[in-house]
Amino acid sequence: MEKPVLIREDGLRRDGRRPDELRPIHIEVGVLKNADGSAIVEYGKTKVIAATYGPREIYPKHLVLPDRALIRCRYHMAPFSTSEHKSPAPSRREIELSKVIREALESVVFTELFPRTTIDIFIEVLQADGGTRTAGLTAASLALADAGIPMRDLVAGVAVGKIDGVLVLDIDEIEDEYGEADMPIGYAASIDEIVLLQLNGVLTPDEMKEAIKLAKKGAEQIYKLMKEALHRKYLRVLES
Repeated sequence: MEKPVLIREDGLRRDGRRPDELRPIHIEVGVLKNADGSAIVEYGKTKVIAATYGPREIYPKHLVLPDRALIRCRYHMAPFSTSEHKSPAPSRREIELSKVIREALESVVFTELFPRTTIDIFIEVLQADGGTRTAGLTAASLALADAGIPMRDLVAGVAVGKIDGVLVLDIDEIEDEYGEADMPIGYAASIDEIVLLQLNGVLTPDEMKEAIKLAKKGAEQIYKLMKEALHRKYLRVLES
């Protein structure tokens, strides 16, 4: 397949966005009545739902941690989430991303408040169009907040890519496929901490600094939308 035009002559991207522009984002919390906390997050055509259960009793018992809660996380792509039918069995990539997202969230959850329990997080990608791990991290963070689990901060996920030599924010699937680099981050904006940082591809040291600055700017916008979504839910609760 011939490489599509990623950066147009007018400097805009193939979908008309500026290099520093996010896709349209939709966030809603409290979407599943049977979970302790839940959220659905959409980055453009990427749709992810997350559910949290706990803190609750842990099974099997040999997994108990005497000084803190055990966080378990499952990131999974639904068989219908991609253009090609995907096996429902967990892939190596899904197992790796489950671990990466869990470690990012462990750094902000006050697990020491709930020793000998488990907090279970389930992330289901309903539709994939790039940025599923970052949307999944955002959704999981919101589901934890919706469940009332104490955290140092919310975590907003976003990716910066390099396409045709240009750094761009919040890449979609085509930009990811044909770009030169992809750098997902998880950012806790109010405490100014990066809790997840990965890089596929090559960036120069100067590009890396610029990419982190661009990612933080995008994550701050998402962070604001996350807080607004939580605020909307609890206004509804107060009004009902």
